[in-house]
Amino acid sequence: MKLKKIQFITHRNSKYDYLDSALLALEGGIRFIQLRMKDATKEELVRVGTRLKTECEKYGATLIIDDYVDLVTEIGIDGVHLGLMDEPINNAREKLGKEKIIGGTANSFEDVMLQYSLGADYVGVGPFAHTTTKEKLSSILGLKGYEDILGNCKRDNVNIPIYAIGGIRLSDLEVLKQTGVYGIAISSLILESSSPIETTKEIVKIWK
Repeated sequence: MKLKKIQFITHRNSKYDYLDSALLALEGGIRFIQLRMKDATKEELVRVGTRLKTECEKYGATLIIDDYVDLVTEIGIDGVHLGLMDEPINNAREKLGKEKIIGGTANSFEDVMLQYSLGADYVGVGPFAHTTTKEKLSSILGLKGYEDILGNCKRDNVNIPIYAIGGIRLSDLEVLKQTGVYGIAISSLILESSSPIETTKEIVKIWK
């Protein structure tokens, strides 16, 4: 499965719940959704995931879930995203097989190498800048951080899609593209916009 280059990570704020946030992204043209619901029960995740799966199918969108390897099969979705402190990617691969997408988190070239060696399909590398959607923030990378990591990947012939994530603004998109990252993973950029769907359309247009 070819990975889409813009991933939307579900979030909630005073205006939108997790499902609403994903629907805005889908309506605006994003076709890769990560269902992330920190502190939710498995029952809540299954309920929202099942509904979101139906919506993603309407749009031909890819749907993965954060953390919960076992729910990939239970809900019948496309894969999982695993943080550095979550279940190791090679374990998840044994359970899910080759067809499912398994993404990993990284904050450094060493992290990227680890996730690559364990068999990740892509790596979300960040944060690019300060973000309020994560409680425990790793070191901020900035443009130079991505340039260094991608340079090291090229040097060592490590060919894996890298997504920039964390605190990305509309004005950052063009310069981020120039670093050579495969794609972006976003949330608040859309949800904090006064016109979320229009902003999403603009993001999709720029990243093409």
